[in-house]
Amino acid sequence: MPSTSSSSPPATSTPASTVSDSSAHNPQEEPPSDGSKLKTFVSILRKFIGVADLASVRFSLPSQLLEPTPNLEYWNYLDSPNAFVAIGTADEPVDRMLEVLRFWFTKDLKYAKGKPCKPYNSCLGEFFRCNFETDNDAPKINTRALQTSSGSGSSASSTKSGRGSVPRGLGSNDSNAASTVSVPQTVSNPSKPVRVSYLTEQTSHHPPVSAFYISCPERGLHARGFDQITAKFTGTSIKVMPGEHNLGIFITVEKRDHETYQLTHPAAHVGGIFRGALSVTVGDMAYITCPQTKLKAILHYYDEGWLGRSTNKVEGIIFRYDPENDDKQRIRDVPEEDIVVRLGGAWRDKILFTLGPKPVDSHPPEKQTTIIDVGPLSVAPKVIPPEEQQLENESLRLWGGVTKAIHAKQFSKATTLKQELEEAQREKARNRERAGEAWKPTFFAKVTDEGGKPELTEKGREVLGRAQKGDWDLAGVLPGHVGEVGPATDGEVTREI
Repeated sequence: MPSTSSSSPPATSTPASTVSDSSAHNPQEEPPSDGSKLKTFVSILRKFIGVADLASVRFSLPSQLLEPTPNLEYWNYLDSPNAFVAIGTADEPVDRMLEVLRFWFTKDLKYAKGKPCKPYNSCLGEFFRCNFETDNDAPKINTRALQTSSGSGSSASSTKSGRGSVPRGLGSNDSNAASTVSVPQTVSNPSKPVRVSYLTEQTSHHPPVSAFYISCPERGLHARGFDQITAKFTGTSIKVMPGEHNLGIFITVEKRDHETYQLTHPAAHVGGIFRGALSVTVGDMAYITCPQTKLKAILHYYDEGWLGRSTNKVEGIIFRYDPENDDKQRIRDVPEEDIVVRLGGAWRDKILFTLGPKPVDSHPPEKQTTIIDVGPLSVAPKVIPPEEQQLENESLRLWGGVTKAIHAKQFSKATTLKQELEEAQREKARNRERAGEAWKPTFFAKVTDEGGKPELTEKGREVLGRAQKGDWDLAGVLPGHVGEVGPATDGEVTREI
């Protein structure tokens, strides 16, 4: 999905003094209005009508059109880390699939609650690392306790009113679920913190690909994947899809015999360009599969309703499938006797689930359970290394000058710094070509992988291991790190986006 921004500007982990020192030479400029930004953005986009993949073009935008945030910092899926650490808690396979789905509906909280934006393009070899601290406070999911003697009911199916229409009653507002297993807001100072460590590196420039790894040893969990998008401007909207190397998120529950869930991303659209009100809609299918438990989830997102307005609705099922013959791609293709759970609602609001093959809205309210309510949730803060313990190619330090200049409204200076970084990357590429050297990532074994699951190098494992201890010092791991601050939390910075 496209990157977005929350309503409040991101905090910065670096002092602002270096900006003010140069203010005499780089006076503040009047920031462009939203309308002016859109007009400039559209004029640039018009040049790319018909281009197969905007993401591969890597065109450079002026700094006043950018969100002052590195791309690698934005691309993470831990907006509600308490949903992630709860995966694998339940003993029943269906309940564990629901835990994964609950995480799925929180992973893009910033997109559900924010506005579309364009972060900085990542440089080859750029990396970002951080921790998330959270209580393990997600409600337990126990579908056996929800079952009643009346059973799961008849095998009625969703009523549809035409091609692409939303099933009638899906996530209707008059439905008050009798119970909820939605996660609470992740607090800044958890009482019994579980630590989740995150590491990502830009492994390819053409096409732009980054690898990521999420580690939570305390809960016996890890997740990994490659992030890559393709984008096309249709003339009225931008369609954003997973790239060929982006096979989704792979979550492994180590204590459950390493059962692994593959979560694939749906396509999204950025619309409202000519109305001056950008918005993100999703109108595609997403799939979550677990070969070990032989359970699969299909999620059908609906991007438009009767009058062309976004509905933000999603319909889903969990069903038994054959991993050796995985041929069910649409909900209507799944035999009702294989369906164990149905889900429905709005991904920007609240999603309910019910047991059995009957549609969600055919159940009385007391048999509907809220799996997620994003209304009261906001993006969880990150714990990042102090500036003096960041390397030159760490995202926040690499782009620090550009970020400071944008916050100081010195857009000409920001654009100049940005162009200098981009030219430095091109010069490094030319030098490698002249020397006949192939690019190799530092923390991941390969640039990409056919299976979509990046492997950590020894350095990658060491960096994540130290992060788990709250140790940001990279001395002895990578050259060029001074290691001035000890491995304590005294110098850590909490950063919210």
